Amino acid sequence: MQPDLSTILRTGRRTELLFYGMTPPRLAIAEDALRRFLDVTKARLQQIDVDALILYDIDDEAERSDTERPFPFSPTMDPARFLAEHLTWWERPAIVYRSVGKYSEAELDSWVRRTPDGLGTVMVGAPTSFASVKTSLSRAYDLWQGCGSVMPLGGVTIPERHSSRQDEHHRLLRKQQSGCSFFVTQIIYDVGAAMDLASDYLYLCREEGVEPVPIVFTLSICGSVKTLEFLAWLGVKVPRWLRNELTHASDPVADSYAHCVAIARTLSAFCRDRDLPFGFNVESVSTRRVENEAGVDLVKELRTFVG
Repeated sequence: MQPDLSTILRTGRRTELLFYGMTPPRLAIAEDALRRFLDVTKARLQQIDVDALILYDIDDEAERSDTERPFPFSPTMDPARFLAEHLTWWERPAIVYRSVGKYSEAELDSWVRRTPDGLGTVMVGAPTSFASVKTSLSRAYDLWQGCGSVMPLGGVTIPERHSSRQDEHHRLLRKQQSGCSFFVTQIIYDVGAAMDLASDYLYLCREEGVEPVPIVFTLSICGSVKTLEFLAWLGVKVPRWLRNELTHASDPVADSYAHCVAIARTLSAFCRDRDLPFGFNVESVSTRRVENEAGVDLVKELRTFVG
């Protein structure tokens, strides 16, 4: 039997969380390529000790930027289907993302009504306010609340948005009031922005008499200029000094890895000192083997001091 994700989030097998995030394969993947993908995925996942597996729901997000997408968009397999059909051996909790703008209200209502069976979900809104959507994020939250869903609900948070708008902590509290029991950040390379958000959220919770829920900070290995370009397209702020270092490094994967570990140690100490529940999620935005394998190594190292 799978452990209950709600218990992990609220009381916890561990006091801190560790997730691993991955994108399902392309929808049009050939059968032999799918078999290879599944073999590699199983070999990687069997190496790591995580509290949950995150499966992303990828959308085109062409409205995000006028700049051409560094990696061409290709539709991917539905994450819930991928989990049910191809990861039947996975016995730990899984968190399935839903880009709510892609789905009708009826589809989302059916999704949040299902028995969790070790599942959680993260609802993701449109990348911009002017994007065309079938269902808004606020309406998706209404559907979750309206049916009394028992599926653990998570929200996305973006430290860079807090740096520019200074209101992300209020967004978090509103999402928490809508049912979110954890948050997962966009990829972090600016540790100061993450600390600012965490601090403002913590003290807002204290002012409002609300218990904070875990913030899960996402880390990712960046081992090439192309990956750097994609991070920028996604809206991830990589400090200029670090972009310079990674661009000119003889081994950018090793440098990126070391920086991710340093971020994790800094944020761990910061959150522990303030009794703010937290965790880490390791994901890869690249299909390059060297970056993915370094991501697995990063999970293993984080486990030595997280949890």
